[in-house]
This record gives sequence, structure tokens and C-alpha cells, in this order.
Amino acid sequence: MPEDDEPITIDTRRGAGAPRRAPRRRPAEEPQQIPVRPAYGGDSTRVMPAGQRSYPQDRGPGGPGPRGPQPGARPMPARPRRRKRTWLRVLVVLVVIVAIWAGLLVWAGLSAWGKVAKVDAFPTGNRPSAGKGTNTLLVGSDSRAGLTSAEGRALGTGGSNVSAGAPHTDSIMILHQGSGKPVLVSVQRDTWVSIPGHGHGKINSAFTYGGPKLLIQTVEQATGLRIDNYLEIGFGGFAGVVNAVGGVRMCIPKNVKDSYAHIDLKKGCQNLNGHNALGYVRSRHAFALGDLARAEHQREFLAALMKKIASPSNVLVPWRLKSIGDSAAQGLAVDKGMSPIRALKIMWTLKGITTNGVSVQVPVANPNYFVDGQSTVEWDKTRATQLFDDLRNDRPVTAPAGD
Repeated sequence: MPEDDEPITIDTRRGAGAPRRAPRRRPAEEPQQIPVRPAYGGDSTRVMPAGQRSYPQDRGPGGPGPRGPQPGARPMPARPRRRKRTWLRVLVVLVVIVAIWAGLLVWAGLSAWGKVAKVDAFPTGNRPSAGKGTNTLLVGSDSRAGLTSAEGRALGTGGSNVSAGAPHTDSIMILHQGSGKPVLVSVQRDTWVSIPGHGHGKINSAFTYGGPKLLIQTVEQATGLRIDNYLEIGFGGFAGVVNAVGGVRMCIPKNVKDSYAHIDLKKGCQNLNGHNALGYVRSRHAFALGDLARAEHQREFLAALMKKIASPSNVLVPWRLKSIGDSAAQGLAVDKGMSPIRALKIMWTLKGITTNGVSVQVPVANPNYFVDGQSTVEWDKTRATQLFDDLRNDRPVTAPAGD
């Protein structure tokens, strides 16, 4: 073949160990061998005139090179930047969801707290000096706030208003919170004490005579403990919150039939609704120990109720939390200085009082002490004084205070 027409031979095969070399530029009159990648692979050799670099099909969108992946070629590694962006978007979405959820929980709690009555609860004048820890007076009153007449009759409370306009209390407790285990102390409502300005009488009479102020003054005088917080819940709020949490499970050791409390319960474990729960914590005529048995039941039920309220299915669901809060707020009253955080701490402490606390009542010398023609409760002064002294100094309770 003549020299000018000599073809260029292009070998597309790669040697097993031969490295690829850039084509060597030759004089224009000589033919050149230029390695070119085949578009579709294969073991072939192309011949092209000298001076032509490659075929159009051998060029990719961005310049010389094949259009698509070559057979046997290693896959391209994933781009880490794109992966990071995906995780960042997921993280942002999760943060937004959690923020909205937390906002709804705060809104539900503050919405209910805004409906709670704030009262001027603390007396003026001489009061005991502050001890170690804090003491909260918990009161269960017969307030019908939030109840209609029909609801009052259904609960056996006699209507929507307190008879004769005077409030009464069936439950008085002191919650002590300090450096050790919390202590919940029942103060028997029929305890015979001195009531400032009213001579002697049952301790719950102080609430009837002068509301929270006189009751706190009477309790402080009888115990020597300074009361730091006040929390009161009425009939309507109590029954409403029990129903809002779907009832509270209690194990009753014997049949309880009490026409005064409007209940007829069979022994055994059962779920008490608002009506039966209210009757159970008010009942004393169905028990041989009377007021002492009632005080014990009140502490047990209060702990069970707080535990049910604090369950994740209630506190982590905004609409359920709001329902519970609105129900409780109907009959709830606190001192003006109490904050929502402080109220939550009290409730959380009550939740675990039976498992991580001490639950007692003031030691009694005579549960059927007759004075002025009425049956009252007389404290054991020696053991009661020891109990109050332990609480005031934030010491573990040493005085026996069994039920």
C-alpha cells in the first residue's frame, strides 16, 4: 500500500499489565496510532484516517469519553454531601415535631393552671419559724364549685351549693418534703384542738369558721410546723379528675356499704369511677376504726390517683392532659404564691409516696374521746410531739404512727 494511504490502527484493548500511555505526536505526514475507547465495549480495532481524534459517539456530554458506564468498571462511590443533607432534613423535621409537641403540652398545662383559684391562705401575726424542708397543707373540701345541681345529686353531695353557705373539710393532710424521704401525715378531722378565737373544737371546724387562713393557723398552733404551701380540692374537682383519667384501680379488703357516702362496693380489686371514689374516701361509718380508717384510705387513694395522672398516656398526650387539668381546676384552689412548677413537684411526690416515702397519721391516744357531748379524737401527745419535731428538723420519722 502506498505510504500516503497507510491506515492508522487503533487497539482498544488494555493489556493486563501495560499502563495506558498518552499518544505520541508524530510528524503530520506519518500515520498515528491513537487509543480510543469504544462506545459499547468489545474486543475490536478501529481504523481511521490520520488526524482524526475520535468518533462523535465516543464523546460523552462533558467532552471526550464514553457516554455511559463501561462493562466491568467499578461503581462510583456515593456522594457524602448528599447523604448529610438528607439526615439534616430529617433532623430538622424531628426537632420541629418535638417543639410543637412540647408547646402543646405547655399550653395544656398553663391553660388549666389559669383556671385554678388562687386564695390568700396564710395568716398574719405570730407564726412558727421556718424549719428544714417545706410543708404543704392538703385539704379536701366539700366545695361544689363547677358542679350543677344534677351532678351534685348524682355524687350524693346534696346539690351545687354548700348547705348553709359554710364550707367543710373531710380530709386534712401535711406533706413534708426535705432532704430525705417525703412524709405524708393525716390529721384526723375530728381531732380536738384549740381554735384561735373560737375556743376548743374539732380541727375541721377551723375551716368552717375562717377558711384556709384559720385552718392553717390552727394546724400551725397544734403542730408547731410552719405551713409553706396550701392546696385544696373540692368534690367536683376530685370526681371530675378521677373520671378524666378513666377511673382509679383500688383493692378493697371487704364489702363497703355506706348510705351516708352513697356507696355499695364489693370487696376485691376494681376500677372506681368519680362517684364511687368520692364516696370511698369520705366513708367512715362502714369501718370499725371510723375516722382513722378514712384517713388511711384517703392517703392510699391520693397516691393511686397521682400515679394514674402521671402515667405517660396522660401527661404526654396534650388533649388528655388538658382534659384532666380542666376537670381538676373546677374545684382546685392554691395559695397565691404557688407556681405551676411547685404544684407539679407536689403531685409528683404524692405519686410515689407509697413506694418511696412515708405515709402515716398523727399518733392517737383515744379515737373515741367524748367531750362536750361529742365523739372526737385525742392525740398521743408524747408521740405526736416527737413526730412533729422530726418533721420540723427534717429527720427520719422515728415516732410510731401506725393506723
